[in-house]
Amino acid sequence: MATDSLRAPEAELPTRTRRWPLTRYFAVVSVVAMLALGVALVWVTGNVMRDQAQRDGIALARSIESYATASVPEEAFTIGVLPPEQTAAVTEQVAGFRELRRLRLWTVDSTLLYDSAADATGFPDGDRLDAATRQREPDAEVVTVVSGEEFGGSESTLLDVYVPVQHGGQVVGAAEVMLDYQGTTDAVTSATRTVTLVVAGGLVLLWLLLFRTVWNASRRLQSSALENARLALLDSLTGLPNRRMLGDKLERAIAEAEAGGTIVGLALLDVDRFKDINDSLGHDRGDELLEQVAQRLRGALREDDMVARLGGDEFAIVLTDVRSVADADAAARRVRQLFVPPFMLGELALHVDTSIGVACLPDHAEDASSLMRMADVAMYTAKTHRLGVSVYSPEEDDSSPARLVLLGDLHRALGVDDELELHYQPKIDLRTGRTVGLEALMRWRHPTRGMLPPDLFVPLAEQSGLIHDLTRYALRVCVAQLAVWRAQGDPVPVAVNLSAHDVTSQAVVEVIEDLLARHDVPAELLEVEITETALVSDPSRVVPVLQRLGDAGVRVSIDDFGIGNTSISQLRDLPVHGLKIDRLFVSDLSTAGREGSEVIVKAMVDLAHSFGLQVVAEGVEDTGTAELLRRLTVDQAQGWLYSRAVPPDQLRAEDLPRDPASRHAVT
Repeated sequence: MATDSLRAPEAELPTRTRRWPLTRYFAVVSVVAMLALGVALVWVTGNVMRDQAQRDGIALARSIESYATASVPEEAFTIGVLPPEQTAAVTEQVAGFRELRRLRLWTVDSTLLYDSAADATGFPDGDRLDAATRQREPDAEVVTVVSGEEFGGSESTLLDVYVPVQHGGQVVGAAEVMLDYQGTTDAVTSATRTVTLVVAGGLVLLWLLLFRTVWNASRRLQSSALENARLALLDSLTGLPNRRMLGDKLERAIAEAEAGGTIVGLALLDVDRFKDINDSLGHDRGDELLEQVAQRLRGALREDDMVARLGGDEFAIVLTDVRSVADADAAARRVRQLFVPPFMLGELALHVDTSIGVACLPDHAEDASSLMRMADVAMYTAKTHRLGVSVYSPEEDDSSPARLVLLGDLHRALGVDDELELHYQPKIDLRTGRTVGLEALMRWRHPTRGMLPPDLFVPLAEQSGLIHDLTRYALRVCVAQLAVWRAQGDPVPVAVNLSAHDVTSQAVVEVIEDLLARHDVPAELLEVEITETALVSDPSRVVPVLQRLGDAGVRVSIDDFGIGNTSISQLRDLPVHGLKIDRLFVSDLSTAGREGSEVIVKAMVDLAHSFGLQVVAEGVEDTGTAELLRRLTVDQAQGWLYSRAVPPDQLRAEDLPRDPASRHAVT
């Protein structure tokens, strides 16, 4: 691979970045916000200090009122007259209050009873007098008094307080206490000014600190812009070009091919069962595997070719200047050979398979977009039919219109009796070699496309919501077949797979109970299998359904065990009777360097047996694997070694055991 194919073209990177918008925006917004905050702080602080000063003045006025009225009898407020000796007593009582500038005593009907300024008449502030006597609370107001007007005058600030006078619990008048408030006003003004300076200084310092922080952050962002633009073209995990850079390379390769009359090939590669690897070994191991895949691909291609990671476990390989579609196909098969040696993930030797789809321009597509789509279709074909490598074929193009047609056909197939079928695969007791059960597997005999495997239409049913109808069809056919075999004296147990969408609802339990009762089939002859991933996805809804099935006598098993995240405590408490080891671990047993796989399988078996669960291994295809599973104390096995899944009329006699002892072993 050419080294410059991994480097972003300099012309595409930004050479200048705008420097001011962030800092300017911060400066404007922060200045306005801090001005508003400063004004609010000063205003609130000033109001608090003024309110406190007024409360102190009111308290002093109360004290003066109590001293002044101590020697004034209640009758004086009633008749509105204060004798001279009592007037002198009031004057003497309040003589010690330096802040007092004037004191007047009023009756409730606004009659002046006493005035420290010796005025014989006067008029109170009627509203404030009424408020004080009616509410029995002092009424205070700051007033400005001008004196000496003939000489230019001078102003002084007083706190004028009307304090209610009470005798025997009754308000009989009010004392108007006028206190010198100039010093307090000056003190509050000075304190407010000090607070203003402190707040302003503090906010300025804070703003400078924040502005410096934002400025530095802006500089760092600007300095990393070019690096980010370069990294935007590369995959962060593997360092390979990403989808964007692949598109640029593909466009240039197509332009050169059109000019030179050559062919451009595109191969899309997908790691088979990568999600299972991720779930069973962890995402760290999954990332490590992807890095090793990238290294192998990078080192095996020509300089003019390019490999990119599209995301997840999907890679793309641009094959430039190929002579024919056959050459592109051969190149893809050589790429697949890179995966024959195991990948070392720590001490675990992991064998990985791939599915590769190949498309060429101009044979299969006219532009980069359609070339990507055709290669994706070919990869899907390779994965669905387990071909390893597949070249694009229009007959296999299940694009969106074709899938919609297939979905319509599935709707129709559910309404007829001659298309959907259940095939049965035997389960073998590894100790005796005898059949002890069957698994029912769905097949679709399409009128124009022939026999379709479940991998082609079950995902479509799950996406469209038809999976519930498909499950009920499978249960209905299976229980009816169980009734036929039971009447013939062959009551062999049969397992049916339930979708994750079914086991979250109690409705499936009601369907099963109704079918068993209608066909008079014992519940122990029916077994349901759910995937481990379905179990851990929503245990709060799934476990009650499994519990009810177990209470009804229906056996429950966990399918594809080992690829989910079931904890030991969950396994101990689950209402299940057995588990089926995923074929990923079984297939690893038949390859060299399998010691790590043996340890994993043995651990699963020992764990299951410790909880009293039966263990089944699926995907057994050779006698060596079967013998090893037997030594690992696995209970049962199924796979092509024993039989493929076949229609019920093609089952062999030994697949329907009549030996009651054999049947008892599984029920």
